[in-house]
Amino acid sequence: MKHLVVLTGAGISAESGIKTFRDADGLWEGHDVMEVATPQGFAKNPELVLDFYNQRRKQLHEVKPNKAHFDLATLEDHYKITIITQNVDDLHERAGSTNVIHLHGELLKVRSTKSYNDIKSWTGDLNIGDVCEKNHQLRPHIVWFGEDVPMIESAVDICQTADILLIIGTSMQVYPAAGLMNYVSHKTPVYFIDPNPAIASTKQITVIEDTATSGMTSFIELLK
Repeated sequence: MKHLVVLTGAGISAESGIKTFRDADGLWEGHDVMEVATPQGFAKNPELVLDFYNQRRKQLHEVKPNKAHFDLATLEDHYKITIITQNVDDLHERAGSTNVIHLHGELLKVRSTKSYNDIKSWTGDLNIGDVCEKNHQLRPHIVWFGEDVPMIESAVDICQTADILLIIGTSMQVYPAAGLMNYVSHKTPVYFIDPNPAIASTKQITVIEDTATSGMTSFIELLK
């Protein structure tokens, strides 16, 4: 069974109603990302940061996976699938995908501010005073700007085993995730689905200039 590695980003969740990470003005839901997505922002105003992610968590409960998510899950009938996502939502899992690596953390998890590995599931609001077993404040299990991406080495190893690489819903402009396509073999076919692709088709790369849902339909046809 061929190994299909899929790199996904905000574009695949946008069609479910989740806004992309940053608008053109650099703001995220009206906030400067430095205020809500950095360790410094959390240290300065933890209440603001916790409320920001509480709102994102509520929004996640209101949306559903879209056709692109379901199409990827269905492909598990014919391929070994590993999804490496920059997204912090759980839409891949809810659509039925069974092997998902979250590079930037997960919105429905929290962790201790003192121990990275002290992680627990969390579906409701997270507030000041919510603590781990060792009485340390809990924080969103999100990789903020300036923090290491712990899963990147595993992602590199996985990309090196890909028989096919699919990139969908990501501009491939955010590092270190953007560098992952460089780790597949030069013989590995690469498919890139994006309505405004930042790269062009080559002998190795097939660009599908389309949205995630429509582009997945085209990709599946190309696999036949």
